[in-house]
Amino acid sequence: MQYNFDEIIERKNTDSIKYDALGKFFGKDDLLPLWVADMDFKVPPCISDAILKRANHEIYGYSFRSDKCIENIQNWLKTRHNWSVRKKWISTSPGVVTGLSLLLMSLTNKGDKIAVQPPVYNPFYQVVNDTKRELVYNPLIRTETGYEMDFKQLEELAKNGIKALILCNPHNPVGRVWTKKDLLQLGDLAKAYDFFIISDEIHQDLILEGYKHIPLASLSEDLNQRTITCIAPSKTFNVAGLSSSLIIIRNSVFRKKYKRLVSALHLDLGNLFGQVAMQAGYGEGAEWLDQLMIYLKGNVDFLREYLKEHIPGIKLVEPGATYLLWLDYRALGISTEDLHRLLINKAGLAVNEGTKFGPEGEGYLRINIGCPRSVLAIALDKIKQTVDELKHS
Repeated sequence: MQYNFDEIIERKNTDSIKYDALGKFFGKDDLLPLWVADMDFKVPPCISDAILKRANHEIYGYSFRSDKCIENIQNWLKTRHNWSVRKKWISTSPGVVTGLSLLLMSLTNKGDKIAVQPPVYNPFYQVVNDTKRELVYNPLIRTETGYEMDFKQLEELAKNGIKALILCNPHNPVGRVWTKKDLLQLGDLAKAYDFFIISDEIHQDLILEGYKHIPLASLSEDLNQRTITCIAPSKTFNVAGLSSSLIIIRNSVFRKKYKRLVSALHLDLGNLFGQVAMQAGYGEGAEWLDQLMIYLKGNVDFLREYLKEHIPGIKLVEPGATYLLWLDYRALGISTEDLHRLLINKAGLAVNEGTKFGPEGEGYLRINIGCPRSVLAIALDKIKQTVDELKHS
């Protein structure tokens, strides 16, 4: 079956944050939205068919995650990522960010030092601050080819007693897929200084050609014991609104503490239709995903060539994963705040300003290419026109 990712689908007036909340976040409603991380593509037919079939039953009572759903999750992780996960390791959360908060609340104490690696997904900062833990920074190092972890600086943090590190793998927004060498070096530090790692691997399935995602917990028994992995079908199959995520915990002490809090908050039953989508996507969605990644690679290639030809002052930070691209416009000599204002008011475009991901994002922006290529072309033309006007102003 061939899937049509070029189809334009009207999403306004569907209570979509991406489309219908533009005024709240950008001050204007008439913008082309390439910001929040969901795609403008229909979900795989296996998911919509399964949801419609279940909806036609017309009773939506309390539900649980079936053995078949768990089996599909296990098979998916084994087949695509060579990771064998036992049923008892799999816990639940409405969302990955919710899971991060629950993990910090159940496994750490107020005032504990939690490390993050900016520029990084901004809710990482929020969950640490909101749970009254101490946020410490291990900034990534920008190189000519992309980004690397600063292990030397991380070791200094570890010497001062960090309790945990929140890892983004693959990394949002810089698109880095961490290698086995990277992950083992991180694991050596975690073992030496006895901290644990919460690994946000929500983008694990959105891997571009030539790259391979490696689950951190799959590399050794020690890493399996000190890593908690957060995944979801939300990015993979474009079902973020169904609020169903998975928290995979090998360590029995960690798992017991986490489940106790989840149960106390009555968050363990999950979302009926989210579970239906999860079972269908992980069971039958592989072909759709493979075709999606071919299309997204085409979008990456299109954007790269467009920038080279028409906007050489903006460089693509080469991604290994995700549909969220990190663009470097430092050569333009304009502040993030000023360019963001121009993109909104002149270009009519909604993208994410780089400083939302930390001060290290100054001079960068994040753009969502999970859209039909014709829409991406319009957005790039808008950016080009804005940059051209900037040059002549």
